Amino acid sequence: MNIDILSVFPEMFVGPFDHSIVRRAQDNDLATVSVHNLRRFSNDRRGIVDDYQFGGGPGMVMKPDPIFEGVETILMDLSQIEMAKTRVILTSPQGNMLTQELVVEFAQQLHLIIICGHYEGVDERVRENLITDDISIGDYVLTGGEIAAMVITDSVVRLLPGAIGSQQNLLGDSISSGLLQHPIYTRPAQFRDMNVPSVLASGHHENIKVWRRRKALERTLERRRDLLDIQNLSSEDRDYLESLGYNLNR
Repeated sequence: MNIDILSVFPEMFVGPFDHSIVRRAQDNDLATVSVHNLRRFSNDRRGIVDDYQFGGGPGMVMKPDPIFEGVETILMDLSQIEMAKTRVILTSPQGNMLTQELVVEFAQQLHLIIICGHYEGVDERVRENLITDDISIGDYVLTGGEIAAMVITDSVVRLLPGAIGSQQNLLGDSISSGLLQHPIYTRPAQFRDMNVPSVLASGHHENIKVWRRRKALERTLERRRDLLDIQNLSSEDRDYLESLGYNLNR
């Protein structure tokens, strides 16, 4: 997979992509991550990429011409097959919320282009005519879209086959499974006055499986009840949740 990022502050990416899974994926030719300075595509000799908004109002707006030029320059070298498997993403607080389902969808593409939003926003012609996805990573405002681009890149790259040692590691992740992850423990079995639940050391795999599922349900009920409303729960799951006082429409 190729990921191209257009940013006004490309220096922000020095470090985050040089370590851990993203670095390993690049070293193993599973992904190529390229960060481009958006100012390089400006037709202004000073590299200006923003201007005042029509109609008045506070804040500057990112100009359409450098963004179009940057994206079109990247697309110019792609084959028809690659073009068909390319998504152009704008990071924006008014975008659709990034979900694991969307991340999985992005990971199935051959190419992602991520435009880092900034200032008061981006000229609407970019949103209407250039991008395929308008993405937010949460209901809060960041200084710019660089951190959001890092989040998208990291979440996508880790799903690429071979990026993580075992694909089984992905299945138990919170959200990936549809629920929050059950509590996990490691050695020592006793630390100070705190003990690992005995069922986990019992060696009884079926009991461990049941315990983990129930704890995942409990944690999701406590912290992200909204996730339960969209899950395809088994009758055993439903019975257990109802025993905890959670009413489900059967």
